[in-house]
Amino acid sequence: MLYLDFFYRGVRCREQTALPDTAENRRRVQSLMSRISREIKQGLFDYAATFPESPRAAKFAASPTGAVGTFPTMAGGNPLPAAPATPDTPSFSDFSVTWRKEMAPQWRRQHQDSVDATFDAHLLAEFGERPVGSITKADVLTFRAKLAKLPGRSSPKLSPATINRTMGLLRQCLTEASERFGTPDAFRGVKRLKGRRPDVKPFSLEEVEKIRNTIRPDYRNYVTCRFFTGMRTGEINGLKWKYVDFENEVIQVREVFSAGRSEENAKTESSIRDIPMLPMVKQALELQWEERDRDVEYVFCSRGGYPVDAHNFANRIWYPLLRYLELEKRRPYQTRHTAATLMLAAGENPEWIARLMGHTNTQMLFTVYSRFVPNLTRQDGLAFTGLVNRKTASPTPTRLSDAEIDALDPAALRELLKRQLADQSPTRNHSP
Repeated sequence: MLYLDFFYRGVRCREQTALPDTAENRRRVQSLMSRISREIKQGLFDYAATFPESPRAAKFAASPTGAVGTFPTMAGGNPLPAAPATPDTPSFSDFSVTWRKEMAPQWRRQHQDSVDATFDAHLLAEFGERPVGSITKADVLTFRAKLAKLPGRSSPKLSPATINRTMGLLRQCLTEASERFGTPDAFRGVKRLKGRRPDVKPFSLEEVEKIRNTIRPDYRNYVTCRFFTGMRTGEINGLKWKYVDFENEVIQVREVFSAGRSEENAKTESSIRDIPMLPMVKQALELQWEERDRDVEYVFCSRGGYPVDAHNFANRIWYPLLRYLELEKRRPYQTRHTAATLMLAAGENPEWIARLMGHTNTQMLFTVYSRFVPNLTRQDGLAFTGLVNRKTASPTPTRLSDAEIDALDPAALRELLKRQLADQSPTRNHSP
């Protein structure tokens, strides 16, 4: 049977319920526990009204000097306000295990592995045996300062993005503990670190052609599809022939391959999409189909029939090729950025590009690739300026025939000549 365990007036109280331990009953009891914690904080909790049959109800209803305990008083006999009691909470280590199990159904396997690695590397070492309710804002800030001094994988210190990811997991865990046990939120007022957005370094069309023409023939179709579909590394490495629809000329993104395993859950809901085959992509896939191993379900694979390994491709094929071509070192993921920027430069509809890339909307497209959108840089405002100039320009002087000029009297002729000289003056449009 479920029971409640909490502190009231400095006394630990346990109250038994008649409810079996089921998921539904846990939610009901947790709701009651949250209300009790809230009323205790506000000084509104009535023990007898909540637990009328409890033996403690009469004791708490008695004077502050009752049998439960003696409360100190100030001069004049008024009782001192009771110090807030620290709830009896599980250790951070134990609660983190519970929290991760509860969150696991909504996480992809790769994300679960990343979360577990972060807890093992940083969070459990710092907070493992401490009661989760005793962790304060000062502890959180101290921990973040420690992270900022640790070396990164390819830099002297951890990047703000890496620190924010670690702190984000800690925030989620402690926030859930705060709501569940009625403890103060240790992350109240703690903001994310500001970090520099990674710079996008796409390849030019000339560089793309250099790479396609120079790379090993068995990887030519692979890089062609990467450059002209914008697929993520896990999406193209996990592509299977059953998702290639030559009849309708689309590639169905349904699975990803990462960390040595294939899984059906894509990165986001919008990542599950159909990508139209551009002519060069269709040609590459048709060539790949003709050379395929009929016993292998993956479109791009190694000689052993396994999907392309991202690390092996980068270190053994990609980076040596860039060095050979004397091109700046860039990650293979830049092929995705290249696809987006080439399409934007060609003037394709941004909404179509966003759907093709697997973005929810065009916001990320303009945020990441703004400098590659035509007329979004360098020529900003020229179209508007031209419109204004056309509307405000002086009308072209009307040319009079010889007969009309002969018919003018001397005063009108002098006025006409004066206007024409003013229109031809070089300082006409430069008056202060």
